[in-house]
Amino acid sequence: MKRNKGISDFNKSEPEFLIEVMDRHKDWCTIVCLIGGGQEINTGEAGLEEWIRPFSDKFEDWDIYYSSKIVEDENYIKDKDALHVLNKRKAIKKDELHLSISLRSFRSAQLSNFIQEIINNNIEKAKEVYEHFIKRDYPIKITRDLDQARNWLKISVKGSERIGVVASSGGIRLRPFGLNVKAKIDAPIWFLNDSNDIRSSYFLEEVATEFDIQGLELDWTCVAWDGDLFYHNNQWNYRKFKGTKWQNINSLEITNYLINSYRVLLTRARQGMVIYIPFGNNEDITRPEFMYDGTFEFFKSLGIEEI
Repeated sequence: MKRNKGISDFNKSEPEFLIEVMDRHKDWCTIVCLIGGGQEINTGEAGLEEWIRPFSDKFEDWDIYYSSKIVEDENYIKDKDALHVLNKRKAIKKDELHLSISLRSFRSAQLSNFIQEIINNNIEKAKEVYEHFIKRDYPIKITRDLDQARNWLKISVKGSERIGVVASSGGIRLRPFGLNVKAKIDAPIWFLNDSNDIRSSYFLEEVATEFDIQGLELDWTCVAWDGDLFYHNNQWNYRKFKGTKWQNINSLEITNYLINSYRVLLTRARQGMVIYIPFGNNEDITRPEFMYDGTFEFFKSLGIEEI
């Protein structure tokens, strides 16, 4: 708004602004919002709640309909004030408004649930979902060898299907393995150019982060895993690399951004993925072995096959 309209003190959220625009209709209109849960990965992204807040004290003549799932699953609404707004406005709950089948991972409608159980550190439930709903139809592998991961992608792909390497923007210590998350990709070239272009995703050299691939997808991915999110002492641990070392993340908001970043990365593949977890090196204080070994063993405990 500042750049295009010259309004330097614009203080509306994107949802509020869009609702306000549609509210100008003299007769009637409908806004249909297709919103996923747990997709907020950066400061200023408020998710589903931001579509509810504007109705707290504005737009009184609008009717609100919502999926029952958003109040049953904490992954969707984390702000109790948003629930209060729905009750205050007597919003109407409709079970049939929930879209339960992900078109992104068409091979397995349960992939999102599987990833959620992983994030929740619910090993038994994750194993159950993987065994019954994922394993047969949606290939997932793990490896500690990046070349093995690349080879698996190349033999898995068919025809015009697309492959690529993705990693967390916080995965700074993947650099020893040739994966520099700080090197910005040219997104249109990475996503669209063919396998003869070294800048394309096909070459498996340039790595896309959650910011590059949010809202997009490939057919097959290699998810490169670093020490910003690692499994140790039976729990997930959250770190941020600052200066020359890892630091614990104490902010719940930043922790959620990190969790959602990995949720995005783990749900970008339409047809299958391989998770690459490098070996640590105790001689390098930024890559101790336990930070990687625990994560690798966690995924193996779910029944995911190593290649």
